[in-house]
Amino acid sequence: MPSFKVFDIAGSGLSAQSVRLNTVASNLANADSVSGDPATVYKARHPVFQAVRASLGAQAPGAAGGASQGSDAAVRVAGIVQNNAAPSSRYEPGNPLADSNGYVYAPNVNVVEEMVDMISASRAYQNNVEVLNTSKDLMLATLKLGQS
Repeated sequence: MPSFKVFDIAGSGLSAQSVRLNTVASNLANADSVSGDPATVYKARHPVFQAVRASLGAQAPGAAGGASQGSDAAVRVAGIVQNNAAPSSRYEPGNPLADSNGYVYAPNVNVVEEMVDMISASRAYQNNVEVLNTSKDLMLATLKLGQS
């Protein structure tokens, strides 16, 4: 039944935003970590989303230009990439993790940007939940039409 595909689409959005929230949480959790080697310091991670067209419906009879109807869309996480920006260095000769020159290296995590990304992902997640709830309510209302 095609009307149930809205649940698949909104579900894929929920899954993608959940991955986004998890990567933000990981970035924030590691924002204050330091390392004595710039190569081993934590690097911020970000998910890459990809729009997916699951299937194409049959071409409408007599449709000009080959327009198709009934396509399904979804989103999936294509992968998680690391930010390759250089880590910041701080002179802390007393730190046990400091290198031979007295420097420690902090991750390239911008806490303000991560918080904005977290709020955005949270709102997108909430919007997908609303789509699910509204679709469910509409389907229930449609079923109740025949009960009167």
